[in-house]
Amino acid sequence: MLAQNDVIVDIPENRVQFFGGTGKMLLPSPATIAAVIKRIPETKVITTVLLRQTLTEAFEVQGTCPITTQKALQAVATEGEDVAYWRVLNANGGLIARFPGGKAGHAARLRDEGFEIEEDGGNVVKVKGFEGQLAQLG
Repeated sequence: MLAQNDVIVDIPENRVQFFGGTGKMLLPSPATIAAVIKRIPETKVITTVLLRQTLTEAFEVQGTCPITTQKALQAVATEGEDVAYWRVLNANGGLIARFPGGKAGHAARLRDEGFEIEEDGGNVVKVKGFEGQLAQLG
């Protein structure tokens, strides 16, 4: 499944504890992130953690770099409308402020697809009941 710009590297020493051991780590490209997002059904969402787990399993590595994943996801979000990047949430179901339009823009996209957004004093917080709406991409 290795795409053109994906890179597999050794887990750096300073990240061994984060990944739970030594081995290989994926640095995913925007194209690979987009390919996973395109598999998310319209009525489902995925968290950044599940996105990385999906890639870790697909590439048969010990982990997927969260920073590179975040950068690739941001690139996908700013490149166009053909990928439903808004179906990706933070680990706790929270909305992503770095997406176009910030959290309010993220919320609007999700509401357009029928998701209910929890707010706290006017601040957009997360997708209500997101745990029951997670896509199974394994």
